[in-house]
Amino acid sequence: MIRKHSATLHGHRTSFSLEDEFWTELKAIAASRCMPLAALISEIDDGRTPDSNLSSALRLHVLAWLKSSVASA
Repeated sequence: MIRKHSATLHGHRTSFSLEDEFWTELKAIAASRCMPLAALISEIDDGRTPDSNLSSALRLHVLAWLKSSVASA
């Protein structure tokens, strides 16, 4: 199920929609990097191209993380 989430990035509130599975993986990535979830989302937001939206950038980050985990296994 797709759910709407919100976060404060650089002092302003933003919202994005993600499937529960992507949300779960984002939390796991943040935990494995010993960083707050908001910091991870901010990092991803800072690295995305101006023409992409945050929801897509978060999904692509999860995909890349999972692919790199499989490749290194």
